[in-house]
Amino acid sequence: MSWPPHVTVAAIVTRNDHFLMVEELDQGSRVINQPAGHLEPNESLDQAVVREVHEETGYWVEPTAVIGLYQYQAPNSGPLFLRLCFAAELVSHSSDPIDPDILDVLWLDRTDIHQRSTRSPLVERCIDDYLAGHQYPLHFYANVLS
Repeated sequence: MSWPPHVTVAAIVTRNDHFLMVEELDQGSRVINQPAGHLEPNESLDQAVVREVHEETGYWVEPTAVIGLYQYQAPNSGPLFLRLCFAAELVSHSSDPIDPDILDVLWLDRTDIHQRSTRSPLVERCIDDYLAGHQYPLHFYANVLS
């Protein structure tokens, strides 16, 4: 197990019963994921999720709630991840270029997502927790950056 864990953020963004997803490559296979990525130095968790969604999709969002905090060990004793998943609302869209690692930006319903390969089990888990109403106030975590 790697230590310290990788801290990641992800966003659940919905429109008309569809979820904002990205398609990317994982070990040569096309997989889908929420817009997600790693926390950068001197960045708050909510700033990170806004940045990641914009970089990967071109959408600006506003975090509205925390869906959950997840611990995930990559297969074969790979890296350990701590993932904070946010619910977020669409604010606007820009024509800024998106991350070149993103193959496509998709709006998928829950059935479509279940029928595709996902980056990790956390993709469907976060959606299911969101659909089950797991939403905690943003003050669920404290930002004490100086």
